[in-house]
Amino acid sequence: MTDSRSSGGRLFMLDLSGDRIFSLNPDGSDPKTLVAGCRLPDSLAIDLAAGYIYWTNMGVPHRNDGSIERADLDGRNRRFIVPEGGTFTPKQLHLEKKSRKLYWSDREGMRVMRANPDGSQVETLIQTGEGEGDRRDPTNWCVGITVDPIRGQMYWTQKGADDSGHGRILRAGIDIPPGQRATNRLDIEVLFEGPAEPIDLELDVEHRVLYWTDRGEPPRGNCVSRTPIDGPLNQEVVLDHLMEGVGIALDVRADRMFVTDLAGSIYAARLDGSEKRPIAMAQGNLAGIVYAKQPSQVIEYPAPALVPLRPNGS
Repeated sequence: MTDSRSSGGRLFMLDLSGDRIFSLNPDGSDPKTLVAGCRLPDSLAIDLAAGYIYWTNMGVPHRNDGSIERADLDGRNRRFIVPEGGTFTPKQLHLEKKSRKLYWSDREGMRVMRANPDGSQVETLIQTGEGEGDRRDPTNWCVGITVDPIRGQMYWTQKGADDSGHGRILRAGIDIPPGQRATNRLDIEVLFEGPAEPIDLELDVEHRVLYWTDRGEPPRGNCVSRTPIDGPLNQEVVLDHLMEGVGIALDVRADRMFVTDLAGSIYAARLDGSEKRPIAMAQGNLAGIVYAKQPSQVIEYPAPALVPLRPNGS
């Protein structure tokens, strides 16, 4: 993490306790608050080409008043793209740049959703429950989200109750199969059943590896795990001793990850979890994090050889 590839770029984070978005350099220097007065912000996405920050506001969960906002990279020209009530409790947000779609998981809404970057054409792709009875069951809560543009698939987490060991990581196509609905899709695969409390997801598209944070109890909680996604799955815990880990961002080119926890720490480490070090402490209750490359650092990866998938119809 010390060669010339490590220079440049910027980290963007959300502070739940301060209801703000702030940014800093990957070494922790030059902190700047960009947006204040958010309503329990949870996750964000950066579009350098268009010059925008997008973020989710959880709002007050029982009021069904979640929203998604957008602002310029300097925090100006703030506006709603999904108004309050347009989503229940939006959690992790992912911008898929190839298709120009925003994906997010809606926790108490028990949904995986997407829309255009201007907020138009809101769609429900996955629906895990209906009504207050289902909403009281945390195994129905969708939290993390990421997208594989090469295979045309999305991955999401359903966390379960705190420290219950009932969390799941799932996968399905980005489009609902013909003749099916968000409530009865047959292409859903359960990749892992039993993680303590899986939260945010991040995908290394080049090397075909999925990373996730887990807030549950050790040894497989309060950690970062990863697995290959083509071929046999194998959960490997690569970084541990977090204090309620939530956000994760990858800088694959420089062989590093960045992780936030609710205790207010930001950590950097190699992708294998080695050389873990704090780059900032006591920053509030930190949720989502994004590493934004400079435009000159963005590279395109060739599509890998595809392995036939075996939907399990779960």
